[in-house]
Amino acid sequence: FNDVVNGMILKYFNLITLTAMSEQTEKAFQKQPAVFLNKKKLAGAKVAKTGKGVRWTKNVGLGIKTPREAIEGSYIDKKCPFTGDVAIRGRLLRGIVNNMKMKRTLTIRRDYLHYIKKYNRFEKRHKNISAHVSPAFLDVGKGDTVLVGQCRPLSKTVRFNVLKVIATAAADKKKFTKF
Repeated sequence: FNDVVNGMILKYFNLITLTAMSEQTEKAFQKQPAVFLNKKKLAGAKVAKTGKGVRWTKNVGLGIKTPREAIEGSYIDKKCPFTGDVAIRGRLLRGIVNNMKMKRTLTIRRDYLHYIKKYNRFEKRHKNISAHVSPAFLDVGKGDTVLVGQCRPLSKTVRFNVLKVIATAAADKKKFTKF
């Protein structure tokens, strides 16, 4: 009985090591729903174990290329627009990364001018938008300019997904950057 249990445990740990141990941080086993992880064995044939498994990605359209990290990486993110089950539809917005303190979520700041008819002048205003950032964008940082696309609600405040990093930050960009 102990040999059977030890054999089952060994097979379980081999399966985990094949699917990137670093990605298994949750209680539930993380995998892409469209990918079948178990290899079919043919009678008498040997299956070569390779470190690189099968990965499912998609093109989000709108002229946006799928990042190389999404194609070649090993992360599992169901809210990623390239490897998960999220469709980009609606608005495409551009903003400056304001805050990255949340897990896989960032806040972008969008500056705009609001016209005051009484004084015939404009006033500066801004909006903060929360957006999901996929592990494919490892190099994004505070002050970077990013392109976000609207998707279905991912949480209470998140309705956008980062699609592209447009420019990297040169210095602290808290100020109004419209002009």
